[in-house]
Amino acid sequence: MRRLENGRLGKGDAPQARPPRRKSSWAWLGVMPFYVFIFAFLIVPSLSIVVRSFRGPSGGFSFVNFATLISRVDLMRAYLLTTEISVVTAVGGAIFGFLLAYAVILGGLPRFLRSFLMTFSGVAANFGGVPLAFAFIATMGQTGLITRFINSAFDVNLYTEGFTLYSFWGLSIVYLYFQFPLMVLIMAPALDGLKREWREAAQNLGASSLQFWRHVAFPILLPSILGTMILLFGNSFGAYATAFALTGTNINLVPIQIGANISADVLFNPGLANALALGMVVIMAISIVGYTTLQRRTARWLR
Repeated sequence: MRRLENGRLGKGDAPQARPPRRKSSWAWLGVMPFYVFIFAFLIVPSLSIVVRSFRGPSGGFSFVNFATLISRVDLMRAYLLTTEISVVTAVGGAIFGFLLAYAVILGGLPRFLRSFLMTFSGVAANFGGVPLAFAFIATMGQTGLITRFINSAFDVNLYTEGFTLYSFWGLSIVYLYFQFPLMVLIMAPALDGLKREWREAAQNLGASSLQFWRHVAFPILLPSILGTMILLFGNSFGAYATAFALTGTNINLVPIQIGANISADVLFNPGLANALALGMVVIMAISIVGYTTLQRRTARWLR
């Protein structure tokens, strides 16, 4: 081959293929509002909590807020009680939600129930705060509909028997209202992802339905179940409006302690509130990482 002479191709020389030009894409503009929202309402507030939690009364760097947090028994008990109610509602919501999702997705119930359940779950999972507290007060309060019905039908007064809606177990029942629908929303696609070929293969090998669930389906779904339980734990741990509207300050929860240290006149201590919030941020971050890791393991099988 002859080389280029005077900028022209000689005989026998093949034209060199030019690398394709990369077209400029404007698709990234579509996700810019999402990243701006995340930066403004998640990253910046989180960094602000970190900075302010290490700020002392004089404005300089200090560990005084964390020293106060560790030394106060009521704040440590707030973390313990919030953890307990989060575990109870996460486990209860996971069990009830999984059974409900299984009954509708794989239990052979009428098809229209699936659409109804998914619609209800989408609404109920985001229903909380003052409206949810008022709904339960009107239903299960001292003069609520269910309380009065049980009293008139069975001559049993729930509140004289020891039950009260404004207690640990009462608040747990209220939390379950938005916990199990969230479980249904996440577990329904996972149950749909169980391939029919797996069940047929297990049956051809002589496995019963119980053996199929014990050795095939449940191990596949277990990471998704555990991941969703972690998500339910974080969802309950950060709930504030429902608990405060229902019980006020009668139940010692971390979100209520944070609100008291920000808005109260006597207990006003924003540095301590930020230290409490930082502990919640760490717990939430661990929950999100655990949920994401377990969901990835499930996704390998359900593709």
